[in-house]
Amino acid sequence: MSGRHASVKTRSPSLGEAPGSLIPIGQRKVEEATVAFIEYGPDALKETTFATIEEGMAWRPDLPVRWLNVYGLHDPAAMRAIGERFHLHPLVMEDILNARQRPKIEDYGDYLFMATRVFDFSPKDGRLRYDQVYLVIGKQFVLTFQEQPTGVFEPVRDRLRKQRGQIRERGADYLAYSLIDAVVDDYFGVLAQFTEHVERTDQQLLHGREQGVLSLIQRLKHDCLKLRRSIMPLREILLSLTRGDYGFFRSETVVYLRDVYDHTMHVIESLEMSREMVGDMLDLYLSTQSHRLNLQMRVLTVITMIFMPLTLIAGIYGMNFEFMPELKWHYGYFAVLCLMLSIAGGLGWWFRLRRWF
Repeated sequence: MSGRHASVKTRSPSLGEAPGSLIPIGQRKVEEATVAFIEYGPDALKETTFATIEEGMAWRPDLPVRWLNVYGLHDPAAMRAIGERFHLHPLVMEDILNARQRPKIEDYGDYLFMATRVFDFSPKDGRLRYDQVYLVIGKQFVLTFQEQPTGVFEPVRDRLRKQRGQIRERGADYLAYSLIDAVVDDYFGVLAQFTEHVERTDQQLLHGREQGVLSLIQRLKHDCLKLRRSIMPLREILLSLTRGDYGFFRSETVVYLRDVYDHTMHVIESLEMSREMVGDMLDLYLSTQSHRLNLQMRVLTVITMIFMPLTLIAGIYGMNFEFMPELKWHYGYFAVLCLMLSIAGGLGWWFRLRRWF
């Protein structure tokens, strides 16, 4: 690389490196990677948290379905060990270490690799933040990788522990469906908060409180694009899964994936409504500014038109020619003042009658 694209290299450390290089990209959000393992069957469930990589490598599960969850994507040694244990392709591990990966799904023969995002909206500062989530879906296992604990998969863990629903009786494909469904359900909560914030901004604009509104509208517009860039590829991922493009989901599980796809369409419709509202807000803001400028220009025009005849009269009598009879008249000065006041008052009354100000 030497000096070529040096500024881009600082933002994308893997640029120019060999394919499969395990280089962390993105912000570190946890101090140390945490690995938790759940294995279960219809009648049993075991949860294990590994303190070291060696402990995890030595573990031998004995229940049919396995779920490994990792918090923290900045430990290449841990990622390499997990990749070796589950025979993951180096390109998959490279993607997992990239916290800026676009949503996608890839078939590696023995497993599926899926990248997606979960969002968090803070009503206090109006900031939309996202975390990368990766799923590796095998025949008897599911691996999930997250930048930090978000709680998005906690309902799935709760159902497993309390043996609610069908999740314990079904295989790894149903677990994968449950995790994808949890991600889509989380979008509903985020969009509800985001839409409420958009509506508050719209009310603020309608009530004339425009201080800082333009920057806020621009931020909302950027957030809409960020959400759209994540949800639209997710729709395509689910569409391919419901079509049966991959053989990892059984027919009875594909039915549930269709329901998730339907939920995703509802999310997209809600997002498009918010996006249109933000676009309308920007148009309203620009129209308001244009209207306000027109009002100011009209007031200045009225003032100019009132003073134009007065300036003409003052210019005529300021020429000081010798043969100007009014200059010798005793009441000339007062008469001209009265004339000027009458003209100004008449023009002001006429403009007021026309509602120019």
